[in-house]
Amino acid sequence: MSLLSIVLPSYNEEAMLPRTIRTLKQVMEEAGISFELVFVDDGSRDASWQLIMDAASEDSRIHGVHFSRNFGKEAAIFAGLSAASGDCAAVMDCDLQHPPETLVQMYHLWEQGYEVIEGEKRSRGKESIAHRASAGAFYRIMTKATGIDMSRASDFKLLDRKAVDALLEISEHNSFFRAQSSWIGFRTTSVEFDVQEREAGESKWSTRALIRYAVCNIVGYSSVPMQLVTTAGFIFLVLSFILGIQTLIRYASGHAVEGFTTVILLLLIIGSILMISLGIIGYYISRIFQEVQGRPKYIISKRV
Repeated sequence: MSLLSIVLPSYNEEAMLPRTIRTLKQVMEEAGISFELVFVDDGSRDASWQLIMDAASEDSRIHGVHFSRNFGKEAAIFAGLSAASGDCAAVMDCDLQHPPETLVQMYHLWEQGYEVIEGEKRSRGKESIAHRASAGAFYRIMTKATGIDMSRASDFKLLDRKAVDALLEISEHNSFFRAQSSWIGFRTTSVEFDVQEREAGESKWSTRALIRYAVCNIVGYSSVPMQLVTTAGFIFLVLSFILGIQTLIRYASGHAVEGFTTVILLLLIIGSILMISLGIIGYYISRIFQEVQGRPKYIISKRV
């Protein structure tokens, strides 16, 4: 029987780990699916790693990887895929907001020959208006950057071994699993799911962390910010040309050129745009610097 590896990135999830293990084992056993659970402890500060070790000592189907510090969810996903030994591997959240029952549906689609099964959000659960709007803007930009519809994308996916191996061959330091799993191609289909409410614990994604995550991935997969710099420069070139002609006409007609306040405002606006542009360019250069350094995506301190 084919083995399904379920990769579960975990960060301070001691409140959810026992329930997650119990639920996944029940769902997989009832469906008759041979499975293994691969937990990746992303440098948790609570008892998550101890719970993973205890569970692994009781059930040989449970495996754990412990990072030396917090490297982020993307690194945890790739570490889990690297540790997975199944014929196919699924990635899902440890908080059960990705419904395990949908995983069974994905597995059956894989048995039919599909190599990448995407989990698409039918509903996003309870979110603030600001968070929903910012998420929509982020995915519109990512859709234009990658040429792939990511409006309902999630990390909830099931991948064939060939797709997993293709992902692991990508050497980028700053990885974006949602985009890369679509970029690699293969025979793809999707299933819809409703985001479930978290039963215990708290979300680890603050507004600041989400903004940083969005900026990092937009820069990694899109040149839109650089294009905005070029567009702003072109607009001000046109405005400068128009103002220059107006100034010459007024000078030739003998009228004094007025508008000291306008000049100051233009200098302030242009100066601000120049500083923002330099910041955007500097961020791209810093990303190049990180890739050139060639540091690993993560460091593993323990395995079980």
